[in-house]
Amino acid sequence: MHKRYQWKLKQREIILGDRTLLMGVLNVTPDSFSDGGKYADPDRAFARAVELEEDGADILDVGAESTRPGSQRVPEAEELRRLIPVLKRLRGKLSIPISVDTYKSGVAEKALEHGAEIVNDPTGILLDLQLPKVAARHDAGLIINHMRGTPETWAKLPPLKDLMRSIMIDLQAAVNRSRQGGAQKHQLVIDPGLGFGKRREQNAEILANLSLLRTFDLPILVAPSRKSFLKKEADVLTEFATAAAVTASILNGAHIVRVHDVKAMKSVTEVADSIKHAEAHEAETKESHVRWQRGQ
Repeated sequence: MHKRYQWKLKQREIILGDRTLLMGVLNVTPDSFSDGGKYADPDRAFARAVELEEDGADILDVGAESTRPGSQRVPEAEELRRLIPVLKRLRGKLSIPISVDTYKSGVAEKALEHGAEIVNDPTGILLDLQLPKVAARHDAGLIINHMRGTPETWAKLPPLKDLMRSIMIDLQAAVNRSRQGGAQKHQLVIDPGLGFGKRREQNAEILANLSLLRTFDLPILVAPSRKSFLKKEADVLTEFATAAAVTASILNGAHIVRVHDVKAMKSVTEVADSIKHAEAHEAETKESHVRWQRGQ
């Protein structure tokens, strides 16, 4: 069994560890790698958000700036122009919490004022040190994602040496920056950042060694959905590849998985969770047997 955590947000407390939670992706960008332009209109975005909740999403993650490889940064005003009309439409219409995918403290501030409860920073608190202060002030959840370089430079980066050690050192520094900014431990979730400045083959290594992140004693989020290292020649095959990565994430310690196709991945998480529970039960049974033998 995963360790259980209480993720304390302003309006609610989310229990992590009983089952894997699904974070549904809603991109309101014109250029995201998977669904760019599809939900840029607030009405279409609203309809998609409701659909994701009905499909079984536990959290909705709204992004208004693409972080696909090679993407350019957008000004704060443009990000807000895309994001705020959608948040206004969604306010009070969903029963699940809304997360905003941004590294800008100004965008996070406005999003939290418009009903978001979580900030998902793709940069690991590297580009805006005011972000944890905003999260702390609003009692918001804060997801710290590991990123190396920027989307513009990823293609030129050499492979990370001693991959997991490097990720853990960087994540520890990001957690420290968050705590120094006022964020409390119960607000934090960590993400190893699949695809964010890593070489294709290194993403499999991260999934295989995900359990190392348990040393942080923080909930773990993994976002494998439709990442370029899983890309196949047909969309349906990419979805199968995503399902494999989601399963590996859960079996190796993820509390939350961030996905595009919530309905399909809900079935995947249910099976992976049942395997995880069976594994935990087996471990408990063995431990009881060992204790019984010692007592004889």
